[in-house]
Amino acid sequence: MIPSSFDYHRPGSISEALDLLQKHGEDASLLAGGHSLLPAMKLRLSTPAHLVDIGRIDELRQIRQDGGDVIIGAGATHHDIESSDLVASGAPLLAQSAAVIGDLQVRNAGTIGGSIAHADPAADYPAAVLASDATVEVLGQGGARSIAAADFFRDLFDTALEAGEIITCLRVPGAASGTGTAYLKFPHPASRFAVCGCAAAVTVSGGACTSARVAFNGIASSAFRDAGVENALAGASLDEDSVRAAVAGAADGKQLLEDTFAGQDFRRQLARVYARRAVLAAAANA
Repeated sequence: MIPSSFDYHRPGSISEALDLLQKHGEDASLLAGGHSLLPAMKLRLSTPAHLVDIGRIDELRQIRQDGGDVIIGAGATHHDIESSDLVASGAPLLAQSAAVIGDLQVRNAGTIGGSIAHADPAADYPAAVLASDATVEVLGQGGARSIAAADFFRDLFDTALEAGEIITCLRVPGAASGTGTAYLKFPHPASRFAVCGCAAAVTVSGGACTSARVAFNGIASSAFRDAGVENALAGASLDEDSVRAAVAGAADGKQLLEDTFAGQDFRRQLARVYARRAVLAAAANA
């Protein structure tokens, strides 16, 4: 299908983009990589009268270090993140998740800001952002805000972003010594989206887990950290049997998604399997 008519704007700066959003209000939509918005427009599920293209704003594509934190611009593409030595060393979960998104064409065009703003429950980044304990930095006419990842993802396609705000970057704190990470997923064979994805960051000392962050995507209406699994891992030996026992309650108490490809019971079993695999892989990387 063909989208409804719209006016196209290409601002040269974040401030210019914010002015356009304020001017056109609910009639405007931001365009970055366009992998979510453009298909919705073709189906006329989304009919913005104004498209504000922020994909060429250089300040949104920067990847840099700030003290012990890694700053990843919202306009950085999946390929930028996958191929960055700084991200690989300082925010490895983001690099690991970027490497398994879609295909080469998608990774060359799609952006991290667009992905997390869309908040598709099956997208790869949200679990990695949560398990990295990242902060989402946003800017609007009212000024700048920092939103903890745990507060950012609210529900199906729903985030803490307010009208007229733009994600500028993600701030990822440096990992503690002895910490390993892994992101693994069971992909849908057609779309490559996660039927179940698990991101794990595990800190190891003396062969035991001193702390863990474990997050899932694909199995519920939004990505989430699993406090039950994290608590069960604390102090546990990181052998196969101990980890299997610690993740046995993965996704307990969560209302899981169900569709023609995977039911709730299948997704719950996938959560156990992929939590075990991700934790063991993260421990091996520590």
